[in-house]
Amino acid sequence: MGPAGWRGVVSGRMNRELPMFQPPATATVQGGHAPRLPLTIAIGGGGTYEPAADGSGPLRRHPDWIKARLPAGENYHDLKGILRGLTLNTVCEEARCPNIGECWEQRTATVMILGDTCTRACGFCAVKTGRPTWSDEDEPRRVAEAIRQMRLEHVVVTSVARDDLADGGAHIFAETIRALRRECPGMGVEVLIPDFNGMDEPLRAVMEAGPDILNHNLETVERLQKPVRKRARYDRSLQVLARAREMAHDIAGREGTVHTKSSLMVGLGEERSELSQAFRDLRAVECDILTIGQYLRPSTQHLELVRYYHPDEFAEMKAEALALGFKHVESGPLVRSSYHARDQVPDEAKRARSPLQAAAAANGIA
Repeated sequence: MGPAGWRGVVSGRMNRELPMFQPPATATVQGGHAPRLPLTIAIGGGGTYEPAADGSGPLRRHPDWIKARLPAGENYHDLKGILRGLTLNTVCEEARCPNIGECWEQRTATVMILGDTCTRACGFCAVKTGRPTWSDEDEPRRVAEAIRQMRLEHVVVTSVARDDLADGGAHIFAETIRALRRECPGMGVEVLIPDFNGMDEPLRAVMEAGPDILNHNLETVERLQKPVRKRARYDRSLQVLARAREMAHDIAGREGTVHTKSSLMVGLGEERSELSQAFRDLRAVECDILTIGQYLRPSTQHLELVRYYHPDEFAEMKAEALALGFKHVESGPLVRSSYHARDQVPDEAKRARSPLQAAAAANGIA
């Protein structure tokens, strides 16, 4: 895998301040919600809580607060035009993300590497599953060149799970990070990784490439892991985040060089107390960034949506998580793992270099 030296990648980080929470001396989480709006049936059911004709849960319209903005803006249309000429798979488009307009307007995008077929069959995910046949060792170069044309300020690189590969695809993640540092100096680089079956060496390969943010999603509470995530494990995911932080410190010789991040979906049948425990478990492994969003059922073949959370509840969860010590929390009905990712990149004055200096460092000549 040929690990790259840390010196060449640290310098290419974004010079951007990470929003920090400063709780007031008398901060308390406020109780009470605004009145709930009624949920109505779209098709296939009787009353709001009655089963459909085939015995499945009723198909319901989303409540009024589940509304995405219509994509617009100069940057959005610019990126859309550029993507038409590139062989680049963005999760933003493939997953029909409701935040695509807002993120692209901030010149932030999420790209998927390692093909489009996942070796796992998670109950919430719309990505197709099966035996992958795709392999391309040249992908890191092509992805970096495409991203350079897009002139992004921040990119999130994710992938399907590739349990068929000895290292889970970690070497492609690592080479993609290095290629992005060379082609796009100064751009924020975040990776959203699978668990690599809990193996240390694949994770170390990624960490030695030097992402700004290492993201691995817990997805749901401990009790619901098996139906929601199939082959993944709650304790294994927490260990991935803990080990990533330890490795970042070992490689750089100091704290704060890489932030760790995770995400939770709500609405799958979890209890509020279980979410609080998940927050505490993430902070116990010093996870820095947390995103919380509403689960929306991709199709009737996926896990049933148990309930919608009101925006007031998302606000309460954000306050609770920040009070536990998370450095940044995004919490809302349409929040997804990469939402506002650009604003979460760690900033240290000693990293601030010109694009020319960053490019030289990334190529090992400074």
